[in-house]
Amino acid sequence: MSEWKSFCLCDVATFRNGKKRPLSTGDIPVYGGNGILSYTNQFNFNNCVVIGRVGAYCGNVFLAKEYCWVSDNAIASLPKESVNTHFLFYLLKSLRLNTHCIGSGQPLLTQGILNELKITCPPLETQKKIAAVLSALDDKIELNNAINKNLEEQAQAIYKNMFVDNFNPAWRECRADEVFNISIGKTPPRKEHQWFTQDAKDITWVSISDMGSCGVYIGRSSEYLTAEAVKKFNVRKVPRNTVILSFKLTVGRVAITDRELTTNEAIAHFITNDSSMTEYVYLYLKNFSYQTMGSTSSIATAINSRIIKAMSFILPTEEELCTFHNLVEPLFLMILQNQHENKKLGEIRDALLPRLMSGEIDVSAVEI
Repeated sequence: MSEWKSFCLCDVATFRNGKKRPLSTGDIPVYGGNGILSYTNQFNFNNCVVIGRVGAYCGNVFLAKEYCWVSDNAIASLPKESVNTHFLFYLLKSLRLNTHCIGSGQPLLTQGILNELKITCPPLETQKKIAAVLSALDDKIELNNAINKNLEEQAQAIYKNMFVDNFNPAWRECRADEVFNISIGKTPPRKEHQWFTQDAKDITWVSISDMGSCGVYIGRSSEYLTAEAVKKFNVRKVPRNTVILSFKLTVGRVAITDRELTTNEAIAHFITNDSSMTEYVYLYLKNFSYQTMGSTSSIATAINSRIIKAMSFILPTEEELCTFHNLVEPLFLMILQNQHENKKLGEIRDALLPRLMSGEIDVSAVEI
């Protein structure tokens, strides 16, 4: 710890604002405050750390390992010669940059704020060892995510073969609410802050944003409701193993609940007692053409709960559903297992992060 020295953040990194993202397409990632936004054939930075600069994603931190385009709602952090890029990434994450933003209505993080933040930093060799410990956990999470993507693609291929490329006249087309008990979530009064918490021991309350980053299964959220709020405002509890669908603003996000939870009013719940239907319903809703449901030019405002309940649903035969379930259930169980492992790995990483960044944990024996 005696080798650790105090610095301002500007002593270890240079900060540059991003630029408006190009319209061209390619395979170079475009980063914004919430991660990769799109892909282009241009780049403005290479091997940097990206920080969300403005709005709801202000202070988010991402590692761009290769060439990238950093958009104008983000800041690129470039390590100086004495600093390891991966270490800088974890250092910035440990600083909880969202707490340093200015402005309440539209939070903002500036280069000036970043430059003046006080930090302690070890020699380069120690930086590499700290980064190696944390990167090993993140690499495993990334690998699990890649495996899950492949597993879902396999399930999609089986679904397509059975229910898209082929047709059975015995299939029944009906309204969704003829097959499911479709319920809608609810939001307690936002001005009454006592109903909302950050405590994971309270009742999970899923938003569309949560669905955007959860994977196939969802059991966690960025906000929670007190038990009193759920009871007082009659917020519907969604059973485990229920397929949920976003139908306002961002239409068509689909997930399966891996625990009992609640949602806001922009999410519909397709509740059924037949657990063998879960995978079929998930993939059916993932492949559904939502553009066919609206009556106005904006699909985001055209769909409401009445339309969701009346949406077309193709019901295969019981034999086909059973066959499909038996084929894809092992794939979905592996996905769920990997997501649970990622949760544990993330918790370990987050617990180690402050202790490693303070020098409390000795990494001298780590081999890299």
